[in-house]
Amino acid sequence: MIHKPSAGDASEPKWFKSSYSDSSSGNDCIEVATTPGTVHVRDSKNVTVPPFTVTFVAWAEFVNYASSH
Repeated sequence: MIHKPSAGDASEPKWFKSSYSDSSSGNDCIEVATTPGTVHVRDSKNVTVPPFTVTFVAWAEFVNYASSH
């Protein structure tokens, strides 16, 4: 996975989309940002909605599950 940081100042999380995101469909993207101890996930089409936050363990389990299905 290649991180593609989004623009923003240093006080905001650095959001990125996976290089595996399907850019042919603008309806299927999420963005992820990490902070110490948490992973934040948001809808890239509506960044005004607050992201949800999970632990690194929960995120790793999700990614493992998603990559095998």
